[in-house]
Amino acid sequence: MLVPANTSEIGPVVERHESMLRRLTIGDDAYITAALMSESVNLSKSNLDRKSHALVRLGALIAVDAASPSYFDAVEAARRAGTTDEELVGCLIAVLPTLGAARVISAAPRLSLALGYDVTAALEESGSLLD
Repeated sequence: MLVPANTSEIGPVVERHESMLRRLTIGDDAYITAALMSESVNLSKSNLDRKSHALVRLGALIAVDAASPSYFDAVEAARRAGTTDEELVGCLIAVLPTLGAARVISAAPRLSLALGYDVTAALEESGSLLD
């Protein structure tokens, strides 16, 4: 590991992420409990901006094939953070190479409902897959 000439300027920043990784690796109960305490504490500990935090959490829901109700809270939090519906749907595209088509296809109607659009009903009504 390279050490900067003046560690007082950079040291604490580097130490923070290393400390976080150590605590998570060993399953530090106090650290994990604190991160689970509330949305605001989790956001603070993540060091992400509100929009990125919301998008990451949506990506996690897609990855674990979460149930439809989980998407409603995620979409609400993302919208409060200023995320557009296009950005939320963009999460499906972003995770496609990593998670595969089957997982994204499963998540699409769930996210759709959370966005207030019943894509299944729209497809049945139109009789077409594309507009």
